[in-house]
Amino acid sequence: MDKTSVIFGNEIDRKTIRKAYKQQKKFLKKFGDDRNTRWHLAAVDNEVLTPAMGVKVLVLSDNPMETLPEKPLIIGNIRMGFGHYRISMAMASCARHLGYTPLWFDLNSFKETTCTKIISYQNDLYSMGSRLSQKISLFNKLYWEPLNSEGFRQLTYNAVDQAAAELMVPVFNDLPKDTPYIATHVWPSQAAVHAGMTKVVNAIPDNWPMALHLSEGALHTVQTPSSYLGYRLLRGFAKDKVLHPMGENDILYTGQYIDHELVSNIEADCAARIARCKEGRPVRFLLTVGGAGAQGEFFAGIVKTILPYVQQNRASLYINVGDYKNVWDTMQKNIPELKDLVASGLCKTHFDNWADTKAFAEKELTAKDTTGKIDVFCHKDIFAAVYTTNLLMRACDVLVTKPSELAFYPVPKLHIRRVGGHEAWGAIRSAENGDGTYELSTVAEASNMARNMIENPDIIPGMCAHIIECKQRGIYDGAYKVVEAAANR
Repeated sequence: MDKTSVIFGNEIDRKTIRKAYKQQKKFLKKFGDDRNTRWHLAAVDNEVLTPAMGVKVLVLSDNPMETLPEKPLIIGNIRMGFGHYRISMAMASCARHLGYTPLWFDLNSFKETTCTKIISYQNDLYSMGSRLSQKISLFNKLYWEPLNSEGFRQLTYNAVDQAAAELMVPVFNDLPKDTPYIATHVWPSQAAVHAGMTKVVNAIPDNWPMALHLSEGALHTVQTPSSYLGYRLLRGFAKDKVLHPMGENDILYTGQYIDHELVSNIEADCAARIARCKEGRPVRFLLTVGGAGAQGEFFAGIVKTILPYVQQNRASLYINVGDYKNVWDTMQKNIPELKDLVASGLCKTHFDNWADTKAFAEKELTAKDTTGKIDVFCHKDIFAAVYTTNLLMRACDVLVTKPSELAFYPVPKLHIRRVGGHEAWGAIRSAENGDGTYELSTVAEASNMARNMIENPDIIPGMCAHIIECKQRGIYDGAYKVVEAAANR
């Protein structure tokens, strides 16, 4: 980006350019300048991702990388919450199915680099904001919601980010420029474009168009038709202005980003859910706490509602707290009965044992349980923390989640209150597809929905019917299409 920068034909004002490079200088002063450092990479196996989807993880190395694996496809990502990792796993899963070797390139994992220091700093700020927004309603109303819905929407915000992404280029040193590359966050996309990569696809999350996600020079993919038009016309990206639109070849509607393992088993998994409902077996709720750990109190309220049904053998709970054991500790403090249930064996913990978690999830696919139970999962390993939800998703009847990236997954969903205004349209998309509820913004509202899902055996089968219909329409084929777009770019 230079002093006369334009974004999709729209000129950026000089004040914004000065702000962008002032911010860049602050980052250089705070985190160091490694633009003349030649970082090297190596591709290594991972305990979770390699067996599941053939992924090789790129790590820093003392020696230059001489060759890439056969038919490589790079997935550039960052850990910012769990959503961007989850999209990356969907891309990796479909890439492997289509015959490619996925290379996991997490720009937030190279601790020695300026790139990672910048991302980690901003990630920490975002996580703190997410937590505060759930605890301080005035902060959420006056700052967090407006920032996440309108602040990030402005083209000027994207211009500032572009300058920061220039500092992430050094970690790309070993990567051949013509390797297919999918970014599941805008910073890895912007950095790849700055680094001269020629086959970059920017896989945009959520369903609310924001300039934050623009990466000119990449092919932008979106999950919904409404998002396509919003991005194509850059709707609302500058106040009181009609902007020059994106070109036809800059953006592609693909459908929703879902793992091959989930898409290919939709009919079987929905049939199992319908059978459990018809036979009156316990309704299985999967509660997944996001990477920011922001909604522990909300989840605790829902657990309190469901607990009596567990004891009546009408419900079961899978609780994945990711890599946040403190969330489980807090939940036990807020719900003293849980400690008694742990002591009695009705509530079991599965902590930091990946083999046990995999075996449990596989067994649950065919288990014909007639008694309620609670199983809690926590893994310090970030890959296991995220992928546990993917494994349990197939066996559950209802996924309880905020309307983030999980709102797009092919499983019946109970959507609790959002964290940030940009998530609102995820629940809207799911409710219109029929595979999830509308957003339930209070504990009372969410608890009432949970009760109805247990007591009315038609709600879950109804959602399953919509899921099967959506599959037939190609709604869940997004990750396959993104991989094909990157490979053919």
